[in-house]
Amino acid sequence: MKKIIICCSFFLFTTLIVAQSATKNTTVEIENIIKRIQLPSIPHNRFFVTDFGAKGDSVTNCKKAFDKAMVACARKKGGVIVVPKGVYTINGPIHFESNVELHLEAGARIRFGSNPKDYPLVLTSWEGTMLYNYSPLIYGNTVENVAITGEGVIDGEANHTWIKWKPLEEADKLLSREMNHKEVPVKKRIFGQGHYLRPQLIQFINSKNILIEGVRIEDSPFWCVHLLKSKNITIRNIKYDAQNYNNDGIDPEYSSDILIENVQFNNGDDNIAIKAGRDTEGRVNSHTPSENIVIRNCFFKGLHAVVIGSEMSAGVRNVFVDNCKAVGYLKRGIYIKTNSDRGGYIKDIYFSNLQFGKVEDCIYMTANYHGEGSGNHPSKIANIHLSNINCDEATQTAIVIEGFPESKVEDVFLNQITIKSAKNGMTVTNTSNVVVNELVIGDKIGVPTAVK
Repeated sequence: MKKIIICCSFFLFTTLIVAQSATKNTTVEIENIIKRIQLPSIPHNRFFVTDFGAKGDSVTNCKKAFDKAMVACARKKGGVIVVPKGVYTINGPIHFESNVELHLEAGARIRFGSNPKDYPLVLTSWEGTMLYNYSPLIYGNTVENVAITGEGVIDGEANHTWIKWKPLEEADKLLSREMNHKEVPVKKRIFGQGHYLRPQLIQFINSKNILIEGVRIEDSPFWCVHLLKSKNITIRNIKYDAQNYNNDGIDPEYSSDILIENVQFNNGDDNIAIKAGRDTEGRVNSHTPSENIVIRNCFFKGLHAVVIGSEMSAGVRNVFVDNCKAVGYLKRGIYIKTNSDRGGYIKDIYFSNLQFGKVEDCIYMTANYHGEGSGNHPSKIANIHLSNINCDEATQTAIVIEGFPESKVEDVFLNQITIKSAKNGMTVTNTSNVVVNELVIGDKIGVPTAVK
């Protein structure tokens, strides 16, 4: 018995050392990431869209006026396109040039038309597969030093057309995945007319030095903000009211050096979903994982708070989520998901100082997402740290961690986790080195009752 006590004491002591050293290292790592991120450098030239014929009367099509303002801005080697108070209808996308800031003043609303014919095909991605599809409503390809700022609203107006495509998309979704698996050249993956893959609201691809700040985002056709193959990104102080199907808030994919802070989410799907390509194509692009991402001081509301996967085949690493709070009901708070078709890895992930209210599951890590996959490419989940996580109620399960027999979830550190009420406690299968310190599910029990 004495030996058992010594072993347990050593186990807990080791756990505390791990937790303390992780906190120390993450502080330094977060500072280093933030120091590396470059904010865009924008010339001071100002161009008011109203000077180019735009009318904020909610009726006039302002597409040509916005295009002219962008051209004028580019000719001056950059500047700020100012959108004054008013409602501006734009039948077609805004395509960014480098060194441009789109600034929406208080009371300004950009409202996009929803006729697919107004949106040309561009290089994009759809659920982890590169292809050509309808342009995102705001789009930048191979640009740098770009910003979307202000106090106005970006409204995708998706309820008229795009939202009706959700029941029609299955065949095209499966076609895109088949093209991925068969390594069909991207230039031959042509969707658009006759197909039903909805575009994103805001997307930057192959770009750097990006800022999105202050604006409110509503009613997206698909994902709201998609950061694809880009780096040096700051998203802060923005707000959401996006309740359509698949209205993820922020989706970094193959992207790095990202700061997301002080964001108020209210989304019909994931608040933040970190991705890195799907299956064959993702594994080929393993040199561009999603990495070095800091998420802090955010308010979560929607389906899931922070998700990694399930498209993560190029790998996800060095993610830091700190000091965030959820309001309202969430299906899951922390959700790490992959399957045996993905390959790749999820590692070096740190969650700390998080407060959840009522959820279905508080912490859910699975390598068996939806039971999908051939079994040929199991992913690796390792070195996951969770510290000071509090949750009021889990209507299903407090904590789920499940790997594969041949690819176990390894090195998970649970420190100071409190879940006040849960239907089920923990399910932990196919794991190695799950270290627990101060985990309470339900009432905290410390003193045994006396014998009557």
